[in-house]
Amino acid sequence: MSASEVSDIEKCGWTLAVDGHEPGKELGSGHFAKVRLAQRKSDGFKAAVKIIKKPKDMKKAALVGEEHKILTKVAHPSVVACYEAFETDDRVYLFLELMTGGELFDRIVEQGHFTEDQARETTYELLSALDYMHKQGIAHRDLKPENMLMTTKAADAKVKITDFGLSKFFDEQSALMKTACGTPGYIAPEVLLMKGYDQQCDVWSFGVIVYILLCGFPPFYADNDAQLFERIKKGEYEFLKPYWDPVSDVAKASSSVLATPAEISSSQQSMRKLKGAFLASWVAVAYTGDEAEPEEYVKQYVE
Repeated sequence: MSASEVSDIEKCGWTLAVDGHEPGKELGSGHFAKVRLAQRKSDGFKAAVKIIKKPKDMKKAALVGEEHKILTKVAHPSVVACYEAFETDDRVYLFLELMTGGELFDRIVEQGHFTEDQARETTYELLSALDYMHKQGIAHRDLKPENMLMTTKAADAKVKITDFGLSKFFDEQSALMKTACGTPGYIAPEVLLMKGYDQQCDVWSFGVIVYILLCGFPPFYADNDAQLFERIKKGEYEFLKPYWDPVSDVAKASSSVLATPAEISSSQQSMRKLKGAFLASWVAVAYTGDEAEPEEYVKQYVE
């Protein structure tokens, strides 16, 4: 941690000397950024400050600027809040909501997998956030459990989307995105095909996450990335026994719809079908208790 970083943060009314202790608690780090615990001097309020060193590469620098703009625009209960942001010639400082429960990934590992009720609630929260982001013209482009944080360590903690480092603004009239980005197991096939893609890439990644919530492992796996990408492009996945045996047909039907967007012609239809299938599944379990024929609840959204 440099003296200039400490000075910049102090000038903004914050301090890294939380509760009077020496600065230094690092919450996370990446290629161009690190996250530290910070405290507002005026009232003692605590936040996570993300310190991003501006890259010299123009394209990478543009992504940093995009993240800055996106975080100051979004406001949703299931998206990590940005309280304040400022930049200097060589750094960007983002003061973010402090999440103390760790990553969703760690919670899945700890539990093995989520119960259907847990998965349903988590899916609802994240789907609401994804729908909101797309309506705001924002494609996340790197959705995965590691980029979703739990509010606390409690069993009933809420989950929120974070890390907009690869995110991008879009509109329906703009050209398709071309940058190949994301994390191998979650990348949508249209990204791999290098023919251009839109916000549907998030819908695919979201479906992969739902699959993992329900069984504890990813739908696509292989010995190397080349083989993995081929399986993703072909949509080759299955509900492996015995891991999926306890999972209801309703949940399987929802997961199938979430992870199979090949027949969908537009992002708007994709979101409508995805949301409709999930809500249909929710109603089927919560209000009728009938899980025997999930297609009766889902087919109106996927035909």
